[in-house]
Amino acid sequence: MMITSGGPRNSSPGTLNQIFFDAVERFAKPDALQVKRAGRYEPISHDTMLQRVRRIALGLGALGVRAGDRVAILSENRPEWALTDYACLAIGVTDVPIYPNLPSDQVAYILRDSSAVAIFVSDAAQGAKIAEARASCPALRHVITFADSAEGADRTLSALESAGATPDDEDRRAEFKRRALAVKPDDVATIIYTSGTTGEPKGVMLTHDNIFSNVEAGCAAIPFAGADTCLSFLPLSHIFERMAGHYLMMRTGTSIAYAESVDTVPANLVEVRPTLVLSVPRLYEKMYARVLDSALAGGAVKKRIFFWARAVADRWADATLAGHAPRGLLAMQYGLAQKLVFSKLKARTGGRLRYFVSGGAPLAAEINKFFYAAGLVVLEGYGLTETSPVIAVNTPAHFRIGTVGQPVAGVEVGIAADGEILTRGPHVMKGYFNKPAATADAIDADGWFHTGDIGELRDGFLAITDRKKDLIVTAGGKNIAPQPIENKIKTNKYVSQAVMIGDKRKFPVVLIVPNWDSLEKWTRQQNVSTADHAQLLEMPLVREKMEREVLGEVQGLARFEMPKKVALIERDFTVESGELTPTLKVKRRVIDARYKTIIDALYASAEHEPETAGH
Repeated sequence: MMITSGGPRNSSPGTLNQIFFDAVERFAKPDALQVKRAGRYEPISHDTMLQRVRRIALGLGALGVRAGDRVAILSENRPEWALTDYACLAIGVTDVPIYPNLPSDQVAYILRDSSAVAIFVSDAAQGAKIAEARASCPALRHVITFADSAEGADRTLSALESAGATPDDEDRRAEFKRRALAVKPDDVATIIYTSGTTGEPKGVMLTHDNIFSNVEAGCAAIPFAGADTCLSFLPLSHIFERMAGHYLMMRTGTSIAYAESVDTVPANLVEVRPTLVLSVPRLYEKMYARVLDSALAGGAVKKRIFFWARAVADRWADATLAGHAPRGLLAMQYGLAQKLVFSKLKARTGGRLRYFVSGGAPLAAEINKFFYAAGLVVLEGYGLTETSPVIAVNTPAHFRIGTVGQPVAGVEVGIAADGEILTRGPHVMKGYFNKPAATADAIDADGWFHTGDIGELRDGFLAITDRKKDLIVTAGGKNIAPQPIENKIKTNKYVSQAVMIGDKRKFPVVLIVPNWDSLEKWTRQQNVSTADHAQLLEMPLVREKMEREVLGEVQGLARFEMPKKVALIERDFTVESGELTPTLKVKRRVIDARYKTIIDALYASAEHEPETAGH
């Protein structure tokens, strides 16, 4: 087994409560958090946070919630999420975050499995899910809403805070802090239910020190300026946002501004002008597609300038990544390219961005290089819920496109004989809640966690090639890693989503959801009048166009990797339909089963075609 390490851990075991109290005392900022109300962003200070966290925690205590109990949070990102989380941790309660887009039956499963005694909900709509599920959740005693009205809940957060507000004297404040700092590093801080691309969700038990160690490693990996602002929009239910966009930002004194929603991110970027943004690849894919679309939609001069600037930036990136400092003509051309083209892209991010961070799924190398060349660095990393989450990350000092960086401090990485990535260290979960057999399957006797991902080490940098369970093995015994091929296809402006199918079949095919904005613009140029998506997908003109675009992106693949057929799907795959996990990973088996008729028709039609070169 090949092994590499991020070096020794750079901190003693600790707790998330230490992070919170240290930040309040060290930074004492007026804008620890920011939230948009009545059309503008308003600050919330560290002092206000501490006061409200204490009142929520004591209010929970007044309801009879005790250390070791589980309390769920079902809400979109907002200040109350953060306050409730810190309040639970302060009294030794294990909190259970739930994705706000989950339907009521899946919410009920998590509440039952975790035996949650209370749940915080953001509003009446989330409260309605609990009302529907409550009869099947015998442990659930309290429903608390962040809304002003108690509709769909037992009480409001405001009422809970009032119950914990008195008496508010020096002795009580000191006792609250003492109790919070008495929580032990090995105590379970949170149970996060995995997305479940296969099988039912499992509750991942993460201790205070699991996450604390990852926060400290993150501090060492990425330089923080001391006056940073982060825009938070990935779900706090996800460990990536929870560790990096929540605890790490608190630890470094970074102001956290909450986006109003995922849809408003472009506008909120300009309003907040963040210096740090964490996202999954979907954001970068959309930004890249929008830039390309804008360039291609312009006149001949605008198009020529864009592609000249892109070629110059590409040469600059190659030189810089090779360790050279571009000078002379290239440096002058790059300065002009920045002024004419890339300054506009930077302006859309607010104009102050120091780093993007990408995680949750693989980012296409082509997109990463485009942003780097434009002067917007995307630090791609890798991890899982079970690893708190970061295993490796690219840093400004150690940066290599096409990899997810080097292991962070305290983390070991091994590559098993079959290519599976293994990891060991303080970041590895305590286990799956109430599932000792599943825990034993995941963590071996030597403490190595088996990630289920396939990868390789390149000079100490980790590269991910695919999910072990996602590998397509054709009827001829050829192994195909679909994710890199899908990512390549998704760089095309006419493609929104792409899923490869082909396990145990003669060859792979690909299901494509078009980018309707781009495709409809093209059809109008072809004088095609219908706006009905289903009708458009039946037109030979459209089908041939999409096939050309898709297959044009994958030229150069091995013959057995090339998708032989393309099927067009009218609507996006979604979380609500069960086709994507809450972290937007494709449930390949669900797609395969749901579109079986379409897929079978692709293979049937191929049986009647002559074999051609390239297939």
